[in-house]
Amino acid sequence: MASGETNKTKHLTGIILAALIGIPLFFYLATKLFTSGAIIDTASPAMTQEAIAARLQPVGQIKVMEGGAPGSRSGKAVYEAVCFSCHATGAANSPKFSDASVWGARLAKGYDTLVKSALNGLNAMPARGGAPDLTDDEIKRAVAYMGNAVGAKFQEPAVAAAAAIDPNVKGKEIYQAVCMACHATGVANAPKFGDKTAWAPRLKDGVENTLAKAIKGLNAMPPKGGYTGPDEEFKAAALYIINNAK
Repeated sequence: MASGETNKTKHLTGIILAALIGIPLFFYLATKLFTSGAIIDTASPAMTQEAIAARLQPVGQIKVMEGGAPGSRSGKAVYEAVCFSCHATGAANSPKFSDASVWGARLAKGYDTLVKSALNGLNAMPARGGAPDLTDDEIKRAVAYMGNAVGAKFQEPAVAAAAAIDPNVKGKEIYQAVCMACHATGVANAPKFGDKTAWAPRLKDGVENTLAKAIKGLNAMPPKGGYTGPDEEFKAAALYIINNAK
């Protein structure tokens, strides 16, 4: 009987020892498997949020292009919004911006050939650099901008003059959608629409000065009254209001 109790005790002791050794061993092996034995230095510059985000960004990522109506953007604006993602670093074997040593052979092919490659795509570069909304002229300007940075004398296509915006059409439309929220009732001390007395002191320094202040924002009014479209469209709305206050 004593012998049986002894065997049970030894068996139980063995189980406990196995658990104490096996569980830590399991976690050690699992750690080795997922980290390949590497020690992660969380204080390293390579492990910062910014560094990790940069490594996760896809090649050819496109930034949102700000300013300018479609078709009117300069070569510099297109480069900074689209082309820079590869050409700034030479990613995907693209020629780096302003590196004359890698652009020489390409410039020798001529402006038209470079434009054709940019429009249709070449090697790892997709058509239009991956930005299908770019017009042909915008692509041509970007090619000229990059080529001229390494000594070419390419001429960027001129930007066509924008058509005049009718204050009585577009301006009225914007006023009704945005501006009337304050100017129809005079809320937040806004001069009411059509109130010549209220508008007179605001126009004493001239219409252009009033427009400039409105674009920047004044008192309780945010820049452009909160309108997010182009400045020229906002000016049409402001002129619609001003013309009805003279």
